[in-house]
Amino acid sequence: MKKILITGANGFIGKNLAATLEIQGYQLYKLHSNHTIQHLREYASKVDFVFHLAGVNRPKNPTDFKTGNTDFTEQLIQILNETGRKTPLLISSSTQAGLASSYGISKKGAEEAVEKYGRESGARVYVYRLPNVFGKWCRPNYNSVIATWCYNISRNLPITINNPDSQLSLVYIDDVVQEFINALHGRQNEGIYGYCEIKKLFTVSLKELAQRLQFFKDSRTTLTMTNLAGDFERYLYSTYVSYLPQDEFGYDLDMKHDNRGWLAEVIKSENAGQIFISRTKPGITRGNHWHHTKVEKFLVIVGEAVIRLRHIHNDHIIDYKVSGENLMVLDIPPGYTHSIENVGKTDVITLFWANEIFDPERADTYFLEV
Repeated sequence: MKKILITGANGFIGKNLAATLEIQGYQLYKLHSNHTIQHLREYASKVDFVFHLAGVNRPKNPTDFKTGNTDFTEQLIQILNETGRKTPLLISSSTQAGLASSYGISKKGAEEAVEKYGRESGARVYVYRLPNVFGKWCRPNYNSVIATWCYNISRNLPITINNPDSQLSLVYIDDVVQEFINALHGRQNEGIYGYCEIKKLFTVSLKELAQRLQFFKDSRTTLTMTNLAGDFERYLYSTYVSYLPQDEFGYDLDMKHDNRGWLAEVIKSENAGQIFISRTKPGITRGNHWHHTKVEKFLVIVGEAVIRLRHIHNDHIIDYKVSGENLMVLDIPPGYTHSIENVGKTDVITLFWANEIFDPERADTYFLEV
């Protein structure tokens, strides 16, 4: 198994990359900002591949751009040359490389140093010009709008939108990590301009981004989940949840209590219906109604019950005895009146799914005893 050096291992991309490589069994040498050049020399002499992720993007002094990006990259390459091992090198650069800013100029200088190293040594080199990267473990209130907004919105803190129509180009951290590992194995994705790229690119306006993140926050109250069929929505939701305050991972549900027990809605989706749960006391029957269109699934997870169904146009009753000891999901077709009776000595806990969100204005629920 290859030995890997990661510079900037304590950074956003570095932490995610290291976590994945460790799972896959690689031996890692992690260079942090508090390490010395001697550490770098020691690690460089041992490794088979270098992920160069260290860099400076928000220094106090603009001259530190060159020091932290161009100069440090050149120093790394000098040390690699001293080993005489032609160690492959991947650098995470930026789509701002080459722009007329101190940051852009310094990133371009680092790219050129890496390209020269490849030409002169014969080592494999990979230059990835990354747009905005988002995902877990990115530092909020630093240089990532998504990290900052996820952090602030989840804590009821204000966010600033100067130009709502401004478009962000984004790649997700897991896609970046996978692409870097592809390059490790010589399967990099090369773009048309000679730089390596992440295949999956997303574009979103600041206005739309803010609306989506606010929807995620509100979903704990509305219980309505967004459509997660698309990769971006799924990735963004995962990112948002990773920024929740640690003492607010949990949230209470509205439990409707009556003489039968209680019932609570758990989660709703315009695309996938809703889930709810009930607790029913011994001897109690719930239901005795039917639906024109609504389909439900019943799953008793604790206790013993009998679920009864009858087509509303005949008298034939269908019984299903169910138990939390032998899980059975029961489909409740439209046009069948149905009930569930607790026939045991303990409370019954039932998980329900319906193919649509309950709307009290059009409940599609009609009382009829089984």
